[in-house]
Amino acid sequence: MGSSPLVSGFFWDDFWPGASGNFPDASAGKIVEDTGMTTADLVSITAAYNANMAALEARTLAEGKLAWQILWTGGDPNGKGSTCPSPLVKQASCATDLRALCAATSPQQVNRTLMYAFGPGGCRGDPSNLVEFEQDLANFLLVRGPHSYLGHGWLGCSRDYAYPAALNADYGTPNGLCAETGPGTGVFARDFTKATVSMDCATWTPTITMK
Repeated sequence: MGSSPLVSGFFWDDFWPGASGNFPDASAGKIVEDTGMTTADLVSITAAYNANMAALEARTLAEGKLAWQILWTGGDPNGKGSTCPSPLVKQASCATDLRALCAATSPQQVNRTLMYAFGPGGCRGDPSNLVEFEQDLANFLLVRGPHSYLGHGWLGCSRDYAYPAALNADYGTPNGLCAETGPGTGVFARDFTKATVSMDCATWTPTITMK
């Protein structure tokens, strides 16, 4: 069924935690006690599970499809996508974040599909109230790679999701990576074929100028 052209992607829920016992849907640290398994059993099952998931990821990508867990939501360059992602650029660490994410070696520029979340992020936000939409959009455009998404993590069903008109605008394709306008300026810019995008980290001010 997953190979059907009607299916474009998947969400694979939960994972095996190894010897930690910190399984997301169980009493933290009590899997061995609750199931009668040994720690060695848990480690063995985890290794087998990870091997199966690696094969599943490879087949999914070979089919031209995607899964949420294959997305990069920040952190470990080889890590799984978080169900509760947050914006990768935050006001308190704006310049540091952008210096890292604008680099050619940043995961979303090398081999990962980026999932960039609207602020405040996490799984308990209000999708009808995008608290820093202009900043999130500008920062996303600054750091996005060849394959990237801007949106929400898991916020539940039957919610109202704001959809500002700027999300439908055509900014074109980037003419290169984002870069700081000068050493220590804290101002980052990126040129697109149809717009110029910048962020002044000192004032947390985004600018998008259409050409």
